[in-house]
Amino acid sequence: MPEIVPFKGIVYGPGVIRDASRLICPPYDAIPPSMQQELYDASPYNAVRMELPMEQDPYSAAAARLHEWLASGTLVQDGEPALYPYFQTFEDEHGVSHTRTGLFAALRLYEFSEQQVLPHERTLSGPKADRLNMFRETRANLSSIFGLYADPSRRADQVVKEFTESNEPIVDAVFQGVRSRMWRMTDPELIGIVQSVLGDLKVYIADGHHRYETGVTYRNERAAANPAHTGREPYNYILAYLSNIHDEGLLVLPIHRLVHGLESFNPESFVARLERHFTVWELPGRKALEEFLLNARCGTSYGIVMPGITIGISLDSNPAEVLSTPVPKVLQNMGVVVLHDLVLGQMLGISLDAMARQTNLTYITNCRDLFEAVASGAAQIGIVVKPVRVEEVISVSGSGEAMPQKSTWFYPKLMTGMVFHSLEPEA
Repeated sequence: MPEIVPFKGIVYGPGVIRDASRLICPPYDAIPPSMQQELYDASPYNAVRMELPMEQDPYSAAAARLHEWLASGTLVQDGEPALYPYFQTFEDEHGVSHTRTGLFAALRLYEFSEQQVLPHERTLSGPKADRLNMFRETRANLSSIFGLYADPSRRADQVVKEFTESNEPIVDAVFQGVRSRMWRMTDPELIGIVQSVLGDLKVYIADGHHRYETGVTYRNERAAANPAHTGREPYNYILAYLSNIHDEGLLVLPIHRLVHGLESFNPESFVARLERHFTVWELPGRKALEEFLLNARCGTSYGIVMPGITIGISLDSNPAEVLSTPVPKVLQNMGVVVLHDLVLGQMLGISLDAMARQTNLTYITNCRDLFEAVASGAAQIGIVVKPVRVEEVISVSGSGEAMPQKSTWFYPKLMTGMVFHSLEPEA
């Protein structure tokens, strides 16, 4: 039973919070250099100056700012523990409005072997080393992990919803068209209800695998160095945003593939290879392709876009019969698994190393941009995929397996700067 607890969040002070839209930023791994500069220019107090500083030593710069901003009142630490409901309202690419609901809490850190918090992705050493340095210097969680739980009763969700409907948010900000609102909930009775519901459920990591594993490493370091370690210190917990898989606003978007740099690539020969394993439909363009994929019942249906050619394809056989190596059953019907093995690997000759290094493969989230990349010659092939269902994420997590790189995109990203979590005990 994962333990969540309220915490004394660090938030922007009253002197700056009215400009909240100029203060928040995406997490570090979703900030390209051009956006980093724009965020720096937005405000001298934008959270990017701690989340992803531009200084030569970003870790000490982040720590210095955190201390300076706390000392000046730019940031303040709340006086009593709270849970922080956090709603994001946004439109999808078709103009339909959604609101994803959830809350920030301090989540106890568990080893994955304890089966309380479960991943669905493998992690890389580089990002973990980077975040560990940030943890060590700042002694704080600057950005949150994103966790899912499965509660069809939605009892905790209803408690949070009723609270937000009768209270004003303490943060109300808009970034790139996404409205972020956050509340402070301190009522012990309401917090107790949320804890009792979530305490019986597992947490599945949707985003933030590197930060979570770093949190475990950091906890172990601090515990080993603390002769008086009790297990209740703040470093035993990590800042976590938690959302119900049954929330109507939970949206998982697809991540499409662009193939480039293939020598002697021939579109006609590629289509002929596809026809050996897939039923192929020629389509008149992007809207027809989007409709094809919307109506396709299986995840092993894709769109293939090449100059002057748009086709929809659906796998004819059982995935296990076409994969080059045995794959656990929970992964066999996942579209990205078959795509990476059969189409990218066997048919196009792109190695796993080349995929990881993005030598011949890059990722794109907008279907319109994919078509433009192919038309401009920036890509030889655009591959449009169906989104992974959240139930598939839960199944893979529960099985102990991992999805291929760039399988899921939980939209929108959580904003950094809504609330920070200190890993230091109170003086």
